[in-house]
Amino acid sequence: MFLTISTTGTPERPATDLGFLLHKHPDKAQAFSTSYGTAHVLYPEATAERCTAALLLEVDPVTLVRRGRGGRPQDRGPDTALAQYVNDRPYAASSLLAVALGHVFSSALAGRCAARPELAAAALPLRVEVPAVPAKGGADLVRRLFEPLGWAVTAAPVPLDERFPEWGDSRYVRLALDGEQRLADALRHLYVLLPVLDDAKHYWVSADEVDKLLRVGEGWLPGHPEQQLITHRYLSRRRSLTQEATERLELARLAAADDTEAAELDNAVDEDTDTEERPVPLAVRRREAILAALRDAGASRVLDLGCGQGQLVRELLKDPRFTEVVGVDVSVRALALAARRLRLDRMGERQAARVRLVQGSLTYTDQRLRGYDAAVLSEVVEHVDPPRLPALEYAVFGAARPGTVLVTTPNVEYNVRWETLPAGHVRHGDHRFEWTRAEFRAWAGGVAARHGYTVAFAPVGPEDPELGPPTQMAVFTAATAPTTKEEKAA
Repeated sequence: MFLTISTTGTPERPATDLGFLLHKHPDKAQAFSTSYGTAHVLYPEATAERCTAALLLEVDPVTLVRRGRGGRPQDRGPDTALAQYVNDRPYAASSLLAVALGHVFSSALAGRCAARPELAAAALPLRVEVPAVPAKGGADLVRRLFEPLGWAVTAAPVPLDERFPEWGDSRYVRLALDGEQRLADALRHLYVLLPVLDDAKHYWVSADEVDKLLRVGEGWLPGHPEQQLITHRYLSRRRSLTQEATERLELARLAAADDTEAAELDNAVDEDTDTEERPVPLAVRRREAILAALRDAGASRVLDLGCGQGQLVRELLKDPRFTEVVGVDVSVRALALAARRLRLDRMGERQAARVRLVQGSLTYTDQRLRGYDAAVLSEVVEHVDPPRLPALEYAVFGAARPGTVLVTTPNVEYNVRWETLPAGHVRHGDHRFEWTRAEFRAWAGGVAARHGYTVAFAPVGPEDPELGPPTQMAVFTAATAPTTKEEKAA
């Protein structure tokens, strides 16, 4: 699987500037591991007059089968089983090559060039060549996809066998694109349109593919005459995802025409005129109580210990008084979901400087967590085995020792009010225990006494006169909270 990108230069702007944009030095041949093989970047030619960068992707067919999707082996016929190993994936440009482009040239795809930022914003004379592109729709579709983007397109059908012209042409074309384009735009066109031409993907298409399509298609996809076909194929013909993408693309088009933000146009529902009473979810009440307690404590640098998928981190970032927010979780998958929820890859530089996601266990001391104004353990302690609670206690209150610690946990007495919860069951299958109000107060009081904190308690959610609130919160305040930067760093 092979692709080349070429440009020409002048004495004022040598062609080897392409190396700056791709973040790959022309004098080096580099190899990069991908999920399905090895990607090589090399420069067949690199002079001031002309420079060509080549991406060669070596696909391991066995790895592709083992990591790919599909039904059980016993459900497939013998021909299908053989086709898993004998196919065009190692040779023809497809979603595999698109993913390699995104992995190897990620900075160029995003339009970033720290060394020469003016280059990233400039249009260059580019020529892109791909020897074998599967084109479901033929050369005519290739032209319909690339010509509206400003490319001069050469799509020569590849014969099935040159020795037997009567057999006709294959479904592949030799593709050459010529045009004045920003390199980032050229890569984005290829990233989306190569899988569209193939009309297949080697991985499962999930909801986050919509965000990816809109991010990479920004600036060119909303007005493309083949937008519907591109969206439909890129999302593997999944109707719900296609509909979502189409609606968001139309909103983006209208916003661009009106010179406004999409969020300002998407205001058809006026919440103030909605007269239907809806109960506020307990999770929302819990986050509201935590935010209020943090504001009352005057905290600005906050730890969310056991941050999960980042719901609280997202709310903290909405308030500028929280200047640093660190989410900590032992689960790598949870942190990945949190990064996606927060859209870290699209976050502005100033906002991104306020947030970090860190993998760590709360039952081990961690020097990275020292010196913060406040820490939150929201619905965390009940997931810890009781014998491990002293370790968590020391790691948070003894070693990290923030000025304020907020702990929320379910009130087991309130469980009888949940109609869908069978008697004697806890609220979540992973809960090791759930405390009564008295048990929680006894634990919190002991922690406060052992580590030099005072503790106060607050209800969260509607309070039952007999059973108390559904969630209970303890607010710990260090009796000798650090007040200077030197004391915080000690």
